[in-house]
Amino acid sequence: MFLKVQLPWNVIIPAENLDAKGLMLQRSIIVSLMNDFATRKATKDLGYFLAVTTLESIGEGRVRQQTGDVLFPVVFSGMTFKLNRGEILEGVVHKVLKHGVFLRCGPVENIYLSCLKMPDYRYVPGENPVFLNDKLSKIEKDVVVRFIVIGTKWMEVEREFQALVSLEGDYLGPMS
Repeated sequence: MFLKVQLPWNVIIPAENLDAKGLMLQRSIIVSLMNDFATRKATKDLGYFLAVTTLESIGEGRVRQQTGDVLFPVVFSGMTFKLNRGEILEGVVHKVLKHGVFLRCGPVENIYLSCLKMPDYRYVPGENPVFLNDKLSKIEKDVVVRFIVIGTKWMEVEREFQALVSLEGDYLGPMS
């Protein structure tokens, strides 16, 4: 689920942001790192980037000949979020369809729970469709559901994960 990672990164600082005193330089490096980190979103191996926790080291800057900008190699620690097969998590239902529901869990937007993986639940159509079981337990929009991850898929173009989940197991289903 959550991973603490240490990553090398290259930060490019424009020439106009360079300062002889060094304080503004360190600030510029941190701001640039945060911006780069936020736009990167996720990787297949590490999952979704959540936060930079500490800046471990700043290497010696190298001037780029064409632009005059300076490239600094940095190493930092951060937190990532990655779904793994067999994990039990909770998500919020955001779409109910005839054949299953879509959930969100943290930064993961596309988690699919098929009606085939919801034992004892049946689809009830209507203006606000739901899945209902004999004990009157409901799975509908905005309900929190505990599930087990069956599998994940990395979508390179969107730079995000998709997951297939199930309610087959003990203590899984809608949370009251």
